[in-house]
Amino acid sequence: MTSPTARIRPTVPSPRSLADLAAAFGLAATRPVPAQAQVSAVASDNRVVADGDLFVALPGARAHGADFAADAVRRGAAAVLTDAAGAERLADLDVPVLVADEPRTVLGPVAAWVHREPAEQLATFGVTGTNGKTTTSYQVDHLLRALGRRGGLVGTVETRAGDQVLPSRLTTPEAADLQALLAAMRELGVDALTMEVSSHAIAMHRVDGVVYDVAGFTNLSQDHLDFHGDLESYFGAKAELFTPARSRRAVVVVDDVWGERMAAAATVPVETVRTVPAPAGAPAADWTVDHVEPHGTGSAFTLTHADGRTLRTATSLPGGFNVANAALAVVMVLASGVPVGDVAAALDAADGLSARVPGRMEVVAPGDAADPRVVVDFAHNTDALELALAALRPTTPGRLVVVFGATGDRDPGKRGAMGAAAVAGADVVVVTDDDPHDEDAAVVRAAVLAGAREALAAARAAGREVSLVEVAPRADAIRRAVLDAAPGDTVLVAGRGHETIQEVGGVDLELDDRVEARTAVHARAERNTSA
Repeated sequence: MTSPTARIRPTVPSPRSLADLAAAFGLAATRPVPAQAQVSAVASDNRVVADGDLFVALPGARAHGADFAADAVRRGAAAVLTDAAGAERLADLDVPVLVADEPRTVLGPVAAWVHREPAEQLATFGVTGTNGKTTTSYQVDHLLRALGRRGGLVGTVETRAGDQVLPSRLTTPEAADLQALLAAMRELGVDALTMEVSSHAIAMHRVDGVVYDVAGFTNLSQDHLDFHGDLESYFGAKAELFTPARSRRAVVVVDDVWGERMAAAATVPVETVRTVPAPAGAPAADWTVDHVEPHGTGSAFTLTHADGRTLRTATSLPGGFNVANAALAVVMVLASGVPVGDVAAALDAADGLSARVPGRMEVVAPGDAADPRVVVDFAHNTDALELALAALRPTTPGRLVVVFGATGDRDPGKRGAMGAAAVAGADVVVVTDDDPHDEDAAVVRAAVLAGAREALAAARAAGREVSLVEVAPRADAIRRAVLDAAPGDTVLVAGRGHETIQEVGGVDLELDDRVEARTAVHARAERNTSA
């Protein structure tokens, strides 16, 4: 078992009565709760329990959390909350035991109550969608800070509470950890929170206890079907964010049918954003993007509301999908009640949406007369890979090279499609390993290669020459791609982005695509110098 991520919690606890908690949530107790009993935080992982915590013992697929309750008490837990089956195992425990029919569904609200509803004291922004959650969240946070807010950020890359930064283990923390984090943010003077909200987090009740002031939707495409089963269930999980139980307002990008469906399904007030021409018969969007022009490494664009309000700004990240992410970020802040003039002034002062997102279209080497451009991106599904390649093509005078793989033990249905997308978008395709997890890496690569080879035959029939190679391990694939590339080429290393650990057969190996790419660029420079 891997060690838990370090936990941010308030430094000054504010204890609450255990009897009041039980009454507030209608929880039974296996014995009378002492009037003086108090809890100051909530934990569902016994390894992070501290003095005065309420330990929530959840039933699991492999074990019941009640089996770890004694250890939690040794670490300082003042009480336990569990289900009836767990309570039966804890008859001899020396601390009060509360019982809920489904403890997971009350975990978030209970933790929020114990920490005195910290989310209600922050301006809260939640972003969901298959691709673009991280980039949009960073841009929202960037804009809020430009407006003078003290921001907190929770997401795939990092968790930031004021000036405290921790790497993230989950896109969205478990419910108890999230509420402790929000309470710590409040203590640190944070007044605006931006979060990535994954479909897993919604389905697994991690964000229960938070109602976002503004929820944003980027897009939806095939991903995580190993968890959700099918696209309809995946869509349904995300759609829950746009209900009064989880948000107050919504901003939805309606560039495709999934966005249009989300806007229609939402049961909270919605503002829509369209960044591409509308198909015939499509409803008009509230905000539209036009006058998109190259601007530095990214694009400048104009946002226009149906009522005539306009705003022009720019994003430093390349590609039409990053224009969509930037537009969504701006409209989410506008939807929170900030006037257009204030947003425009803040963006002008901040040089537009210039937040750099680790591992998202991150340029490791800019390229010159002697060397290729090298870019690392998190594109880890078919749609994201297609968009990343399309974004880099216009600024690549030479060949477009992609190094990528597919994740083991995850959604095998997308592997062949990713291979086909790579062949359709690149000139040189290097298939390697992503995170094999417990699956045979060669089997995963074979599935990707099967889709790539099928697309390769079609490409050659159409007169396109595409090179397809298989290279493993991943570090060797990155090195080979960079060393073999020519000046004017672009090498895209896709799939892992900011990640620094590769899991192979249950073993965590250090592997950072950016480090490997820089090492390869350095090796290339040494080779050129000695030639």
